[in-house]
Amino acid sequence: MTKLKIYEYPHPVLKQKSERVAKIDDELRKFLDDMLETMYIADGVGLAAPQVGVSKRIVVIDVSAAEEEGAEKSPIFLVNPEIVWHSDEKGCQFEGCLSVPEQRAEVERYLQVRVHYQDYDGKEQEILADGLLAIALQHEIDHLDGILYIDRISRLKRQMLLKKLQKLRQEEEE
Repeated sequence: MTKLKIYEYPHPVLKQKSERVAKIDDELRKFLDDMLETMYIADGVGLAAPQVGVSKRIVVIDVSAAEEEGAEKSPIFLVNPEIVWHSDEKGCQFEGCLSVPEQRAEVERYLQVRVHYQDYDGKEQEILADGLLAIALQHEIDHLDGILYIDRISRLKRQMLLKKLQKLRQEEEE
């Protein structure tokens, strides 16, 4: 497996709307494996293809370690994911993003979502999710539409967060 480069804000690939995947084959499965490996190395719970420079509707998620320390890995591979239903109820949780390193903000999301997708082998699937998985699904599917979690917070909070990110980058360069 290969560790992929994670693109950071404000790289233009993060703002592009991703294209549907036409065919799931061995080449795509290798890419899914590489994405998963990259996500694990970066200590993330989700990764969307645009974050590694590919504008395709592809997501990998594994919330198992974040939900329970020492839990067995339980990755989900989602090709062409689409939210087909969401609850009326919303809630706020702190989110972070591998493309906006070391920053977190409170984001309002639906408490439950149902997502239709194709799995690792191309089979049609649906998942009903709540909790951290529901948040991760919404967050990663947003990436496929060129939306970052910082686009879902107030302008003032976004400016403060981006100022902190800029300061962090300056400190790293010194």
